[in-house]
Amino acid sequence: MARLASLAFLARLRILLDNIKFEHTIFALPFAYLGMVLAARGLPTLHQFVWITVAMASARTLAMSLNRLIDRELDARNPRTMNRPLPRGLISPRGVALIVVIAFVVFEFAAWQLNTLCLTLSVPALVFLVGYHYAKRFTWATHWILGLTDGIAAAGGWVAMRASVDPLALLLWFVVVVWMAGFDLIYACQDVEVDRREGLYSVPSRFGIPTALTLARVNHAITVVALAVVGVVAGLGWVYWLGWLAVAALLAYENSIVKPNDLSRLNLAFFNVNGYISVIVFVSALLGLQKI
Repeated sequence: MARLASLAFLARLRILLDNIKFEHTIFALPFAYLGMVLAARGLPTLHQFVWITVAMASARTLAMSLNRLIDRELDARNPRTMNRPLPRGLISPRGVALIVVIAFVVFEFAAWQLNTLCLTLSVPALVFLVGYHYAKRFTWATHWILGLTDGIAAAGGWVAMRASVDPLALLLWFVVVVWMAGFDLIYACQDVEVDRREGLYSVPSRFGIPTALTLARVNHAITVVALAVVGVVAGLGWVYWLGWLAVAALLAYENSIVKPNDLSRLNLAFFNVNGYISVIVFVSALLGLQKI
């Protein structure tokens, strides 16, 4: 019986994690760590590391659970998303709402554990975490609003260490805004017809896929420049610049494999490449602090 209960629990846990695509935390978490190590000019204390990680994981769980809950009817009508756990009935709206509440409590507790400014800023952060889900119902600037929301991770890692909002923290936030907006512009190209049918706003549905892909390239070019400014301002060593070159090459590759008349490699561009980019930026910055 105990074994059956354990298997049932693991199956339920897999459904919950699949519902929020927990593995995609890799996109934002390394940028939280980036803000953390640059603010600390090295490694944080164990206490800071643990609670920054908990804050990030709970914030993303809250945001993604809300996304699934708010968009459940839209997801059920979209061929790309209709097989998600919530539309299929594998998890109930009440269950997802409970996860939102738990994640909120954990997020606030983690912010409290870090410092007073983190706790204070957790309120406007929550406004972004909740509000960005509705952006696509009102404005095609939704891609940059998503970037602003995810960029909180980088600035938050800095604030967690220094209890202040400094220019470099804002620069890190900007990096995530343009990077995230760029690849969300690419990702949104697959939902053009659905967005138009449902009356949702996005650059691809409003201005067309070619314009969206052009804007994605512009945003990613700005990302490369902004990351160079980060390296100069933070005084990072040559390892960071090797990472910077790798990121520039990956962004160029990402934008080259998705074309207006061929979106077949879109998932490769979205999932694989951007996961590599976030990890490379963090690791190269950490090693670049050593100036070896």
